[in-house]
Amino acid sequence: MINLTYEYRIYPDAQQRELMTQWLETCRKVYNYALGERRDWIKSRKCDINACSLHSEYIIAVDAPKPTYYQQKRNLTAARKVIPTIGAVHSQVLQDVMGRLEKAFNALWNAGHGFPRFKKRFRSFTFPQLGKDPIGERTIKLPSIGEVTATVHRPIPDGFEAKQARVILRPSGWYVQLILEANLEIPDIIPSGYAIGIDVGLNSFVATSEGELIARPRFFVESQHRLKELNRAISRKKNGSKNQQKARQKVARFYERIANRRKDFHRKTAHHLCDQAGMVFAEELNLKSLAKGMLGKHCLDAGWGEFLDALKWVSWKRGVYFSKVSASGTSQECPACSASVKKDLSVRVHHCPECGYQTDRDVASGQVIRNRGLTTVGHIVDACGAEPVGVAMKQEISRAILGSPRSTR
Repeated sequence: MINLTYEYRIYPDAQQRELMTQWLETCRKVYNYALGERRDWIKSRKCDINACSLHSEYIIAVDAPKPTYYQQKRNLTAARKVIPTIGAVHSQVLQDVMGRLEKAFNALWNAGHGFPRFKKRFRSFTFPQLGKDPIGERTIKLPSIGEVTATVHRPIPDGFEAKQARVILRPSGWYVQLILEANLEIPDIIPSGYAIGIDVGLNSFVATSEGELIARPRFFVESQHRLKELNRAISRKKNGSKNQQKARQKVARFYERIANRRKDFHRKTAHHLCDQAGMVFAEELNLKSLAKGMLGKHCLDAGWGEFLDALKWVSWKRGVYFSKVSASGTSQECPACSASVKKDLSVRVHHCPECGYQTDRDVASGQVIRNRGLTTVGHIVDACGAEPVGVAMKQEISRAILGSPRSTR
């Protein structure tokens, strides 16, 4: 079973825009109400009887059941019969809102995330099921909304069927993400072919084991002066006025443009790396700690996590083996003789006193990553005796999945 996500721009008419905007607001209120129920129940059980809050405290009966996912879904079904605004929204859309809240609490309990927060705005809603043949030549049919004009810029691959749809409101307009499903079995990619290692950083966005250095575009840093001007324009407008709303919309669109430029760069860089090899190895980074450091703004501007996710996806589509290795000491090891070469961040050239090997510091890290990756999968390649994956085979695998080796997610 394979799932793909295709995104299309949609152009709803005035009536459809008003309806979808009302749905977003109703979804936000339902989410906040359900979150409030859970929060109040938890607070009523956490506080000691002799140490209640001086401000306020929620008193709930001892035998009151804990608000759960299924209980709140049943209450939502009953509320649809008495509250017109809730009944006007598609039932499965509101059920999916309850699923989002449940995922937020599961992330709190199992993944160490923070307590879920109340939403100031809702940006999307999801249809878990779609009708038969919802995609037309220039339209997409959504339940309870009808046919919406869309730019179907690429066709659905053969064998795939649209199962779900997520409608998203962005500063630039409305979009729909279609979840495509196909009952196909794609074999795992065998680690074979030419291998390269990549080291991501701030001095160079990517340094490969082949000596290539890809410069880091500073999408956000170089746009700060323009953002400063746009935010000053907001401060000059009267609070709550239409002109202030227009100025805020300009800021939101500019942020979206920065994100789109960064995403486009990541996808093109991923394809460029996949053109060179049959195996790509990267280091396993602790992105959370990097984002909280002194250079956190620049780390977030580079978007290493998004890039590595894009590289993993592009590699899978094009039949290139991708794997991550430990990042411990990659810059303190000689790729030629594996000797330990201590150096601080100010030293940008690797020079080994043992064997005399000298190269760029980041390139040496990429070579160490490549060596570690080959060590990890070497026994698999030897056991299988696989031949290097050629360009023709990569294209054949890609066509079998999506019909084009250079199509994007």
